[in-house]
Amino acid sequence: MTIRVLLADDQTTVRAGFKLLIDSTPDMHVVAEAADGKTAVDGARATAPDVILMDIRMPGMDGIEATRRVTDDPALREAHVLILTTFEHDDYIFGALRAGAAGFLLKDTAPDELLDAIRVVASGEGLLGRGLTGRVIKEFAAQPPPAEPAPELDILSDREREVLQQIAAGLTNEEIAGALHLSPATAKTYVHRIMTKLQARDRVQLVIFAYDKGLVRPRPQDR
Repeated sequence: MTIRVLLADDQTTVRAGFKLLIDSTPDMHVVAEAADGKTAVDGARATAPDVILMDIRMPGMDGIEATRRVTDDPALREAHVLILTTFEHDDYIFGALRAGAAGFLLKDTAPDELLDAIRVVASGEGLLGRGLTGRVIKEFAAQPPPAEPAPELDILSDREREVLQQIAAGLTNEEIAGALHLSPATAKTYVHRIMTKLQARDRVQLVIFAYDKGLVRPRPQDR
């Protein structure tokens, strides 16, 4: 299947470079472009892309608000936002992830890595680049945990909670299978079942949920 990509960046040359790279790749193509957040949201609603490459700093509506509007729109349930920016400030990272972004990469990422990231995000896996997983965990570790696990967790079985804990620790499906003595196919089934129950778009959102709701408590060394 061909991955449909929307480019949202206020710099024409940046969009042109990404478009050339993506359109020269057999399994993906650009369906729309936008120079600001509002146009990105409108373009997403018009073209239903699989992946939106979203810059954070754009005139008018910024990328974080545009991401929030995309992820809040039921009609765009299958659209995944991959943030691309020159800025690696934590405020931007956590703001984008909490808004529902599926991943975060810097614009100077190598072309092959960018294309791989698009494929990963399109598959619903979610992605954090350059060691950002550890920084995300530390961000949640700095916040006071809930007094007790949230009631939203009641919809998960005990086994599903165990799998979610492993996801929050950053384990892959294969690693989860080994840790919980499951087959890889069964582990994958559990992951997709959890995503469906929690209405999460990707694994990144599952990590955020697990820490937010108190299912996972950071270790002392994470604080």
